[in-house]
Amino acid sequence: MWRLLCRKAPCGSVLHMVRAGYGGESGAALLTTPIFYVNAAPHLGHVYSALLADVQHRYSALCGRDTRLSTGTDEHGIKVQQTATALGLDPSNLCAAVSQQFRKMFDTMGISYTDFVRTTEVRHSQAVCHFWKKLEERGYIYKGTYQGWYCTSDEAFLSEEQTMESRDGEGNIFRVSAESGHQVHWMSEENYMFRLSHLRSELLSWLQTEPIYPAPFLRIVQQWLEEDLPDLSVSRQRSRVSWGIPVPSDSSHTIYVWLDALINYLTVAGFPDQNLATWGPSTHLLGKDILRFHAVYWPAFLIAAGLPPPKKLLVHSHWTCNGVKMSKSLQNVVDPMECIRRYTRDGLRYFLLRHGAPERDCDFTHHIACKLLNSELADALGGLLNRCTAHTINPEQCWPHYQCTSVPPSSQNDLNRLLGTVKELPGLVDQYMDRFQANKALEAIDSSVRCSNAFFQSQAPWKLYKGGDDAKAWGQSVLYLTLESLRLYATLLQPAVPGLAKTILDRLRVPNVSRTLKGNRFFVATSGDKCDFQGRTLGSECGLLYRRLEVEQK
Repeated sequence: MWRLLCRKAPCGSVLHMVRAGYGGESGAALLTTPIFYVNAAPHLGHVYSALLADVQHRYSALCGRDTRLSTGTDEHGIKVQQTATALGLDPSNLCAAVSQQFRKMFDTMGISYTDFVRTTEVRHSQAVCHFWKKLEERGYIYKGTYQGWYCTSDEAFLSEEQTMESRDGEGNIFRVSAESGHQVHWMSEENYMFRLSHLRSELLSWLQTEPIYPAPFLRIVQQWLEEDLPDLSVSRQRSRVSWGIPVPSDSSHTIYVWLDALINYLTVAGFPDQNLATWGPSTHLLGKDILRFHAVYWPAFLIAAGLPPPKKLLVHSHWTCNGVKMSKSLQNVVDPMECIRRYTRDGLRYFLLRHGAPERDCDFTHHIACKLLNSELADALGGLLNRCTAHTINPEQCWPHYQCTSVPPSSQNDLNRLLGTVKELPGLVDQYMDRFQANKALEAIDSSVRCSNAFFQSQAPWKLYKGGDDAKAWGQSVLYLTLESLRLYATLLQPAVPGLAKTILDRLRVPNVSRTLKGNRFFVATSGDKCDFQGRTLGSECGLLYRRLEVEQK
């Protein structure tokens, strides 16, 4: 379907731009997180967005693909202006302080970003102004009067159908956004408008490439585009919103914060200097609450400017706490730093990736987190490492040799079952990662870890060592298979839990050049080929891989 669409797409069309890119096909692929609004400190949702992008970035590197990962902070707009005023701060000081909090949080979480962009940077302002002028030159900007509902909390314009009535505690009626529940206000003022209504057919053509994952979010956008698109107000009068980038041709207006913010993806690509870095179709990771901005406004802006729309939008849902939406007023907001202290960095990374599911909202409780981490990291993975590296079972502390002729007939089915599972695992993980399902990839790895544990337990090498030469030879082969399984699991787990994976690979004494999927082979000794690890001494002892957590009562 994809190739067919591309072959039929004429030069200059949306489908042709998606296929061909802009400025050529060279250069690293660009993966982005949303840039996070600085009117409040980072929370679990921000961490989850960045973590999902980080895993995709690290997995690409593991496969030998060249990618870049950008993140950053969105620092303009009326909410930042109002927050700074309420705190008695200059907006620039507030932005600098909160932006640093985000950078510190992402560094603490091990987010492997290659670029951290702030919308108050000069390079970004230059990119925004250049982009605005391009839209003007191509006839997509005009001056008009905007009348309609505006949600300050969401920085969004809403149609009548996107709002509904609500009542406060005293019974007073007011209107709110049907999607977010935040209050809206009627606004009427002269603004610069973007001809969004002219781009509906181009956006529908872009959707034919199925760029949005998971599929339920693609269907939502398709429903949105079944209706007419009104033109979009893309400026504010500077007398009302002064904290932002002035319209290049009219300093009495400020550029709409969402037009400003979305261009950060071009900023990190070096726009408008095509010699600095090529701009090609990117992969944007985002939360479902900002889907309309990324799936309607952003591709429309790009198409209007003569640039290709995004290649992929990877959309995730939200986290609740004990089944309730997190809220400061309910005092149920989960503090990521507290979770890191409680579970460790890799523990938090693993839980969010393993328990979270992009297509649906997920619930966070300490009870669930402790049970999952104990079961899968401490018991299953940690237990497997401890068993096959213990001095009582591996007294020589080395990789033993695998002997194909040592397999007893009674163990052949168990061996076939293990090899069938572990040999198909890399391909299975790759399929899940390509479909934006890191949770499924980790589930598959955990299932294989349990298969290895069951195989090790059923073969009982500690008993085989007490038998004759044939039994001892099979015991050595069982130990080799278990160590090789661990090498595979640790290699695949590097994007999710880099610290724990490194601990395992160090213990197995796997050199850095062998910690990749590109060109790496596993279980070659079972086919009679030479395995460089056989006879190699293990690395130094590491103690417990992951300490069991005290499980809280529900």
